[in-house]
Amino acid sequence: MHRSLVRPFMGARGFSSTSEKIVASVLFERLPVVIPKLDPVVYAFQEFSFRWRQQYRRKYPDEFLDMSKSRGKGDYQIDYVPAPRITEADKMNDRKSLQRALDRRLYLLLYGDSNAAPSGKPVWHFPEKVYDSEETLRKCAESALASVLGDLSHTYFVGNAPMGHMVIQQMENVPEPFKRFFFKSQVIDTNKFNIRKCEDFVWVTKDELLEYFPEQAEFFKKMIIS
Repeated sequence: MHRSLVRPFMGARGFSSTSEKIVASVLFERLPVVIPKLDPVVYAFQEFSFRWRQQYRRKYPDEFLDMSKSRGKGDYQIDYVPAPRITEADKMNDRKSLQRALDRRLYLLLYGDSNAAPSGKPVWHFPEKVYDSEETLRKCAESALASVLGDLSHTYFVGNAPMGHMVIQQMENVPEPFKRFFFKSQVIDTNKFNIRKCEDFVWVTKDELLEYFPEQAEFFKKMIIS
């Protein structure tokens, strides 16, 4: 693993010492918008912990408690109404919308021609770009995402190093082997993008993502922690 990451920086190209094909892919994610529901076991433990601590809580004077109850009853009091956890996009299974699965992470997938494996037919893939002459591999990944979104004003790349990589062997629909490096980027301060340069796109959870890549499911299970 260390050898595959260090060796390419020694070449005359600025990145690769050989003519091997290298692809930068972007795992573009939207973080959860609402707090996920607690697992019943976790909830039961928290209830037990709370009741146990109540046995040893400090006893406050009644007049002090009466004062705290009277707070927040002025004209400035706001009635809090929680937003629904299940949205219209959830009910319609609209995978083009970011307004779904609010308690989960969502990942962007594109449907169309893939630079990494030109087979003559569209496939599902991540935003990607074949490394050419960029200063760094992260710059290549940024260029890949910018070509899909138009700009990077609502994105944040997490770190400079790739989060994982895979080696794609030569097959019938892959004319030459190559290495694919994954970079993580996150959605910042928006709930809609103008996705372009693809025939279709979806925002999917980790479990849904695995359905699109059954052959690489085990790899993505380990790489994507959510």
